[in-house]
Amino acid sequence: MEKSLKLSLSMCLILLLFSCKKNTKNELSLAERKEKSKQILREGMSLYQGSSESMIKLEEAIKLDRNNYDAWRELSIPYLKRGIPYKWKAIYDTVVAIHPPAWQAWRGYNYLWFYRDYKKAITDFDTADSFNPNFTEQAQGHSVDYWRGIAYLGLKDYNNSIKYFDKYINKEINDSGEDWVEVTAFLYRGIAFYESGDYENALFNFNKLLHYTKGRYADGNYYKALVLEKNKNLKEALVLTNQAIKNYNDGYYNNRPYVETLRQIYIDDLQELKDTLEKKNK
Repeated sequence: MEKSLKLSLSMCLILLLFSCKKNTKNELSLAERKEKSKQILREGMSLYQGSSESMIKLEEAIKLDRNNYDAWRELSIPYLKRGIPYKWKAIYDTVVAIHPPAWQAWRGYNYLWFYRDYKKAITDFDTADSFNPNFTEQAQGHSVDYWRGIAYLGLKDYNNSIKYFDKYINKEINDSGEDWVEVTAFLYRGIAFYESGDYENALFNFNKLLHYTKGRYADGNYYKALVLEKNKNLKEALVLTNQAIKNYNDGYYNNRPYVETLRQIYIDDLQELKDTLEKKNK
């Protein structure tokens, strides 16, 4: 009898504790739930991205506040980085639906680099830009004009690519000075001119790139060598190609984490140009 009573009391205590915990959670006000969601999000973000511990925390944050778009976004990114874009998109579309002004341009950025869907990227950049006509939207540290320039280059729409790089570069120059321009803007604008056959403007941009990188940029030396080859300046082109190879081996070339960058160059490209120029210089 005594044993049975103790067992019953123990069961009651467990049920009471569970009930209290449940009621406490249910009794949280909306503001408290939002604050708790933010706290759990911070805990999740402090853990290794994509780990089960982190993902569980993020899901918990979302259960407390379905409108915590930062938690939705953090939950989606590991899928994208690990090559499961369809899972990323399902979650990220929710993020954009909750708060388009904050995340539309970011989805465009991911369409650009992880999907290489240039048209969808441009649509998102255009939409993001329409939210505030007096402010240029930003994503991943750059304006949508910069990203549109790259997306249009991906489509080989050179006129629009150059137009948006012009817009981005001119704004940076007017706001802060030319030395604040992201150097890859000169690279990509130069490539757009080069591929459209305007070698004079291409050379201008590659020279700008090399000026601001002190000549230590494989892509700049490589593309400048290509222009000089077109102009029959083969000796200088070979010198620049050798410099590009050194730059590349030293790690000074355009690349991105997780994905191949647009117009990525490799050591084989540089070696092939060197072999061609050596034959022509004989």
